[in-house]
Amino acid sequence: MPLRNSALLRPPRRAPTGFRNQVAAAMDRLPPLEGQPVRLRLIPELRVYRRRLGRGPGPGTAVHAGSDLRRRITFLDQSLVADRAELVRILYHEIFHYAWVRLSNGQRHDYEAVLARELHRRARGELGWSAELRKRKLAAGDVCHRSRRWREYVCESFCDTAAWIYAGRPAHPEATLAPGFQAARIEWFRGFPRPGHRIAI
Repeated sequence: MPLRNSALLRPPRRAPTGFRNQVAAAMDRLPPLEGQPVRLRLIPELRVYRRRLGRGPGPGTAVHAGSDLRRRITFLDQSLVADRAELVRILYHEIFHYAWVRLSNGQRHDYEAVLARELHRRARGELGWSAELRKRKLAAGDVCHRSRRWREYVCESFCDTAAWIYAGRPAHPEATLAPGFQAARIEWFRGFPRPGHRIAI
């Protein structure tokens, strides 16, 4: 019998029982996953400075989460324990970072094509702040040259879109993409993964 998705997570030993139950239930609502376990860490006042995660007051920007994909550790801000809806959305975003690095080039290019069509039609907005921030920094030529800015935007868009879809497409201040463009992304995710396949993370 295949393992449940929740078996892939390793919550902190001292995490509140409610938190452990929440993340387990959230993981088991996702399509079937496969991969090595991901450890979760709860960090008070999580922030990022020069692409490095830290804690407590200091320079940098406060963030909800971040992942070390190589070490397979996801760091979540302690405040998410008290916000169930936001915890699920942020957790899904981080889980799909693990999925993104395991997509085939063909899958990545297919998703890029969805976003390129949006930009050609001058679509505004996004389905999460991570993608929105990077979208605003795109310059002319980033798409055709597949620049680093473009590739980072595509990755964040993939993760934000997956999080929004699997969280139930909630009305959220960060979900500002027009419904017509949302529909194209939903359609792409209907074919991901292929029938009978599990999502590799």
